Amino acid sequence: MRNKKVLFVAQAALIAAIYVVLTYFISAFDLASGAIQVRISEALTILPFFTSAAIPGLTIGCFLANLLTGSLPMDVLFGSLATLIGAVGSYCLRKYKWLVPLPPIVANVVIVPYVLAYVYGAEGTITFFRLTVGIGEVISCYILGGILLNALLPYRNIIFKETI
Repeated sequence: MRNKKVLFVAQAALIAAIYVVLTYFISAFDLASGAIQVRISEALTILPFFTSAAIPGLTIGCFLANLLTGSLPMDVLFGSLATLIGAVGSYCLRKYKWLVPLPPIVANVVIVPYVLAYVYGAEGTITFFRLTVGIGEVISCYILGGILLNALLPYRNIIFKETI
């Protein structure tokens, strides 16, 4: 039982660390935030398909990444909340491989446009932000995430040993 808890925490910590590094890297190209964003770290949102440790890992990773890239406090809060909602949704849909990327897309398309409009005062409509955020999320979650999911699938029993 204790080994499962240690494994769970270790997997969550690794996922969080990878999320932070990928977000920090892509922010150098100004693609991690704003109206047009393609966070390659969002590809990791498929990981709840493999392990429940991805739920805290992705949430903490998003929280830390937003802090480190200079996001405003409300963005840190609501961005992390969107990631948490998406991760839980992905975990719930893990039996349906092709639906796993959908919850993070929906959560971000619903929440992030309001953050852009009301926290940052970005010029544009909520509809425009939904479109731009949605396109970025589809690229990150469905395309990159789908590639990652299929690449990891043959190694799922090696990389993602049973956790809690």
